[in-house]
Amino acid sequence: MTLQVVTANHLENGLAVFYTREGEWHHSIDQAVLVEQGELADQLLVGASDDANQLRVVDPYLIDVKQEGGSYTPSRYKEMIRTLGPSVRTDLGYQAK
Repeated sequence: MTLQVVTANHLENGLAVFYTREGEWHHSIDQAVLVEQGELADQLLVGASDDANQLRVVDPYLIDVKQEGGSYTPSRYKEMIRTLGPSVRTDLGYQAK
């Protein structure tokens, strides 16, 4: 079973955002709708890619995640960096907050 969420980049500031159950975009991956890979994930991506969302985000796509406790962690290193920020300067990016 592969778990997935929809991510994109916010048009206003370029930051990574995640599609929520309410049909909104949030900066925290833990707020994302979690679905199993397959038809439901594909339907979620279609909803996240509608005309209204294209005015707020660019290039929505599905990423694989692992659920650890109550948190989600991207499976691929590239997506971890997009979600958390730079890996060499922890005083910058999302993790600095």
